[in-house]
Amino acid sequence: MAKKEWKALKTLLIVGEGYHDEAFLNHVKRLPGACGNGVKITIKNAHGKGALNVINYAERLSMNFGYDHVAALFDADTDWTPETAERAKRAKIQVLLSSPCLEALLLRCLGKRPATSDPLKAQLAHYVGNAPGKPESYATYFSLPSLRAVRAQESTIDDLLSLFNL
Repeated sequence: MAKKEWKALKTLLIVGEGYHDEAFLNHVKRLPGACGNGVKITIKNAHGKGALNVINYAERLSMNFGYDHVAALFDADTDWTPETAERAKRAKIQVLLSSPCLEALLLRCLGKRPATSDPLKAQLAHYVGNAPGKPESYATYFSLPSLRAVRAQESTIDDLLSLFNL
């Protein structure tokens, strides 16, 4: 019997700003074809506090664990500044910017124009079964074909799918 050749996996870390980001990232990680492409994917939660906190958290994890590639998904509406962008660049962290926030990005993926008069979390709640913190909540409306269909219009989705080789 031939010995199977051992091959080191590349490692990818993606840090989400909060619980909803983490759940969405874990949903994308579970899509068919995302895992098993020779990449070990780790999803972490920076527990909010804005862009700079997410970049700092991703940088600390990267230094401690030596990932091959590091990315961060966060909202553009809280402390996303040129200084924070420079910090991410110096730390070699790929920025996945949700503008102005994850809920707005996801609503646009559904072809909706988010109403600024209503809280965006409430507008998205219908599509995620009022459970945006659970990865399985994104399965119905954010399937691989639906995400692929919007990647040309949403660069963040395109970058995210590219990270997962989808």
